[in-house]
Amino acid sequence: MFSGSIPALVTPFDADGRFVEAAYRDLIEWQIAEGSSALVPCGTTGEAATLAADEHFAIVRVCVEQAAGRVPVIAGAGSNDTRVAITNIQAAKAAGADAALMVPPYYNRPSQEGIFQHFRAVAESCDLPVMLYNVPGRTVTDIAVETMARLVAAYPQSFVALKDATGALQRVTQQRLACGAGFIQLSGNDETALAFNATGGVGCISVSANVAPRLCADFQAACAAGDYVGARALHDRLFPLHLAMFTDASPGPVKYALSKVRPDFPTGLRLPMTWPGAASQAAVDAALAVALAGAG
Repeated sequence: MFSGSIPALVTPFDADGRFVEAAYRDLIEWQIAEGSSALVPCGTTGEAATLAADEHFAIVRVCVEQAAGRVPVIAGAGSNDTRVAITNIQAAKAAGADAALMVPPYYNRPSQEGIFQHFRAVAESCDLPVMLYNVPGRTVTDIAVETMARLVAAYPQSFVALKDATGALQRVTQQRLACGAGFIQLSGNDETALAFNATGGVGCISVSANVAPRLCADFQAACAAGDYVGARALHDRLFPLHLAMFTDASPGPVKYALSKVRPDFPTGLRLPMTWPGAASQAAVDAALAVALAGAG
């Protein structure tokens, strides 16, 4: 259902913070042509926190229209308010998304029972498949392996996949054993994707793929083929870029990188996100020189 290199798409804004639809459609075309296997609009990298609800799902609709069924679209749709999360997943379905990417409630820090009940209410409100997004570094809420397994057992048609940004590689095995071999696990961290795939993952929801989609797609294809020698060579080439993407607050560095590889792409940011500092720009420049060396 979902595998390979999946960019967490940036959202193009002009200098005044307005969404630039034509540039977004061009970005989607480039991503598909370069081998990206699915698309994630309006996630963290897409500055979803700065989007009004109607704007958010209008952008999802543009992504769905442009993808035109060629690759799946996984719409960011999470909230820390269960009622809003239900509204969001229903809006994602109405916009034509193939699945919803949903974090557990953040800031209010529910118990594991609260997390289960939150997602139970979401699953019972809409039949759109859900990709759980576990990113405790941002949400300060961890979906425990046992809670994940409980959700999958209770609602197997709803909870079909996971974006795991915990950085805890042992969890790939724990989650596979608890949730079953058919449960799709995708890395949420580019820099650990090689080891993640080796222990049972099938892809990555990637920041770096915004900038180097072909290399990221080739890396994931090598992993899928069991060619870990080739995959490691590509991983080494991409590794400085993966780290450079977080040398300042994201998505500042990735938008700076896009300004280098696609000079016409609008790279405005909405506050509180800002343009990366000089040290971050230097790190991105050095990483691009390594990643794109010899690229045609």
